[in-house]
Amino acid sequence: MRLLWELLVLQSFMLCLADDNTLHGPVFIQEPSNVVFALNSEEKKVKLNCEVKGNPKPTTRWKLNGTTVDIGMDYRYSVVEGSLLINNPNKTQDAGTYQCIATNSFGTIVSREAKLQFAYLENFKTRTRSTVSVRQGQGMVLLCGPPPHSGELTYAWIFNEYPSFVHQDNRRFVSQETGNLYIAKVEKSDVGNYTCVVTNTVTNNRVQGPPTPFILRNDGVMGEYEPKIEVQFPEMVPSAKGTTVKLECFALGNPVPTISWKRADGKQIPRKARRHKSSSILEIPNFQQEDAGLYECVAENVRGRNVARGQLTFYAPPNWIQKISDAHVTIEENIFWECKANGRPKPSYSWLKDGEPLIPQERIQIEHGSLTITTVNLSDTGMYQCMAENRHGVIYASAELSVIAVGPDFSKNFLKRLTLVKVGGEVTIECKPKASPRPTFTWKKGKENLRENERITLLEDGTLKIANVTKADAGSYTCAATNHFGAASSTGNLVVKDPTRFIVAPSSMDVTAGESILLPCQVSHDHPLDIMFTWSFNGRLIDFEKDGDHFERVGGDSAGDLMIRSIQLNHAGKYICMVQTSVDKLSAAADLIVRGPPGPPEAVTIDEITDTTAQVSWRPGADNHSPITTYVIQARTPFSVGWQAVNTVPDVIDGNTFTATVVGLNPWVEYEFRVVAASLIGIGEPSRPSEKRRTEEALPEVTPANVSGGGGTKSELVITWETVPEELQNGGGFGYVVAFRPVGTVSWMQTVVASPDASKYIFRNESLPPFSPYEVRVGVYNNKGEGSFSPVTIVYSADEEPSRAPTSIIARSLSSSEVEVFWSLLLESQSKGRIQGYEVRYWKNEDKEEQAGRIRTMTNQTFAKIGHLKGNTLYHLAVKAYNTAGMGPSSAIVNVTTKKPPPSQPPGNIIWNSSDSKIILNWDQVKAQNNESEVKGYKVLYRWNRQSSTSVIETNKTSVELSLPFDEDYIVEIKPFSDGGDGNSSEQIRIPKISNAYARGSGASTSNACTLSAISTIMISLTARSSL
Repeated sequence: MRLLWELLVLQSFMLCLADDNTLHGPVFIQEPSNVVFALNSEEKKVKLNCEVKGNPKPTTRWKLNGTTVDIGMDYRYSVVEGSLLINNPNKTQDAGTYQCIATNSFGTIVSREAKLQFAYLENFKTRTRSTVSVRQGQGMVLLCGPPPHSGELTYAWIFNEYPSFVHQDNRRFVSQETGNLYIAKVEKSDVGNYTCVVTNTVTNNRVQGPPTPFILRNDGVMGEYEPKIEVQFPEMVPSAKGTTVKLECFALGNPVPTISWKRADGKQIPRKARRHKSSSILEIPNFQQEDAGLYECVAENVRGRNVARGQLTFYAPPNWIQKISDAHVTIEENIFWECKANGRPKPSYSWLKDGEPLIPQERIQIEHGSLTITTVNLSDTGMYQCMAENRHGVIYASAELSVIAVGPDFSKNFLKRLTLVKVGGEVTIECKPKASPRPTFTWKKGKENLRENERITLLEDGTLKIANVTKADAGSYTCAATNHFGAASSTGNLVVKDPTRFIVAPSSMDVTAGESILLPCQVSHDHPLDIMFTWSFNGRLIDFEKDGDHFERVGGDSAGDLMIRSIQLNHAGKYICMVQTSVDKLSAAADLIVRGPPGPPEAVTIDEITDTTAQVSWRPGADNHSPITTYVIQARTPFSVGWQAVNTVPDVIDGNTFTATVVGLNPWVEYEFRVVAASLIGIGEPSRPSEKRRTEEALPEVTPANVSGGGGTKSELVITWETVPEELQNGGGFGYVVAFRPVGTVSWMQTVVASPDASKYIFRNESLPPFSPYEVRVGVYNNKGEGSFSPVTIVYSADEEPSRAPTSIIARSLSSSEVEVFWSLLLESQSKGRIQGYEVRYWKNEDKEEQAGRIRTMTNQTFAKIGHLKGNTLYHLAVKAYNTAGMGPSSAIVNVTTKKPPPSQPPGNIIWNSSDSKIILNWDQVKAQNNESEVKGYKVLYRWNRQSSTSVIETNKTSVELSLPFDEDYIVEIKPFSDGGDGNSSEQIRIPKISNAYARGSGASTSNACTLSAISTIMISLTARSSL
């Protein structure tokens, strides 16, 4: 037992270093676990792990079966970093239960228990076994009888010779509980020698028993009999939480029995359960409380059934729900610890202090998992452990109890050096030294002791409170603290400042949306103090960066005015200016009313609807502090472009009217309405649309427009019109009534066209005369009846195709790309159908007629020119007359060959001379190729450089003389012509303006004009010198 002063010194030293988190009692990082050691292991040593931390570093020792392991007495034992190492372990001396004990200056803790077991497997003692003989069809059991062992075993049987093992199925089964071999019904193929093979799963050692010979008896075959269960699980099977439970069940019988499983309590076998070896093994993984119950194995064949039952019970070792944690308790106070664990059966609790059982005393109360120590003292310091235990295991929870006993210490919590307060305010000065037990407190102002009065209060925890502060309260204040272990004091200063007051506070305002206003907030304050202004709007602080579009704080050091720009309706509400200094804070509020256009009306409803009217009602929306003067109703249909204002009764809807009749609607159209309110300030937002409603049907009023027709084929009268838009059809079942009669007759022929989208009707009759005039009108109807007809118009019946073909077809070639064709005029008296014009078809000799090109003429034109043809090519041509009814018969086909193409070579070596207002051009003759037309002459094209119109001179020579003024630039080009047309042109020649009487040049492109001009200038200069 430590002396009290030793404990006090230790405790004080610990507290001094506690903030460094370095000194503490032992804590297990790793506790020992159960170990199974294989005796045949080559390693020849066992390690039981135990890792502990603590400061000072803990020492460890070990116990075996409750007795301390003396490391010094047995060289085989050693402790390495807390873990126990056993060399050459011996199953007689070393098997048992181990515990690790860790100790430092703060106390002792013990670890959980760990068992050391030795695994081994000896050889079979018996060398021979007797022969087993049974009848065919009888059941048989061969006993294994494993040799002495420790550790889990597995079993198998060899049939005759290795590696031929017995195959398990619904007839043969090897129990992993006993090792026995069971054959439900013996067959001739089972005769032979059987050897039991035993394997230790820990040591992996395998041994074989002596072979057992098996023969069949010769006294007959066994008859059928009911199942006899030879392998069954115990009546009570305790099963641990989370383990895998295996139940075995196998029966002998003839015929071979089938095995099935069920729960006798009526519940379903868990879905996670698996069946093995033809259902002879039921395996339940991760066993839980709900899996416990009475299980049945049922063996059946045609001779009967047999049942084995067993109760699976659930158990669980203790598991912590609530642990204890380290506690630092002031001396003479109380400590309460509670630990909780679950388990089955329910755990019991006990407590240890420094590794020894804690005995209840007057101050120490133990009840179930709770521990209470009243009026703790230094002797209670140490390591405590709560131990939860049932018959399936023991667990430990550890914690350290530190008892704090120290004199007052202000080093970590001095009095506030400077405390500011306003005149008339209240101030609190805290005095909180570190001390245990709690000290007594006294206060001084300057050198005078403070006493309580109506303004000064001294609290038990050392706090000083002064109410209704005056300037006289300023000065230095000292708090002195004393307990059994010492005394200490700390001093601070109290400074008294003048209070902050409003000079101009914000006031409530009434504004119109869109305006800008200033809410003032100006104060007087003690100038050495820092001052801060903040504003809130409807209880939320204004973020001037985020809301800078509308809000801005303006003013100097003593002003925090709020500027609100372009006020919106949502800016209406309560504004509070809050002013804060280090000694006080105050606030002033103002209500802002924002007047604006009305809000949207609500609950727009169509109360009644007819074919052309609708009764609409609504509820007024917010007037936004400006009375509503008028309402406007707008409508929208599937056919309108957006919302349109509608006519109403009354024509003007005042602000106190909430219903109106919309007039002038179209029948049988789906409408929706909305309402817009207006006030003197402006027009508000529209309401939400009403529901959609369709007006009632009415007789159609609008007739089709642009009634016309004509054309078509023989014996047809084609009548066309523009459809009536859907919004003007006035009802369902809309269609058209088409009426027509020959001009000069009285009776109308009528037909109904039932489609509202129809725009054409064709009347066919073989007796219909061609191109005869008819009076035509088109009416409308719908479900309500017939409407009116359109105005009468004249439409001609279809024409008849021309019956005669054109004659006297003549074709001639104009050039390599053009031909001209002529024919005789067809008189209408010569043909049944009118002649509207002629169509000329042409195609190359190698093409088919279907590929022919076409060109049409109008009315009486009896010739056509066809261009863009291929040179020196044979073409076929035919002519037909046509009208609106179609084409007449074709004329006889005529042939024409286009002329050879013109020469492709342009004139070259062009030279020009000027003399006496004349320009003389010379060039080389162009020679045509074999496949080209002969040159008949040349065309000289010339124009002023600034004009676009061109003049042409033709000549059959290779020179030409032009009489042109010299005061202009000219562009000249030359090309040959032939029967095949014009050939390729030469490059353009630029003849510059000439101031001298004589000049010359040669051909070049326009792009070389500068060079030619320079040459001309040089030639002019030389000519001038020679004339001198």
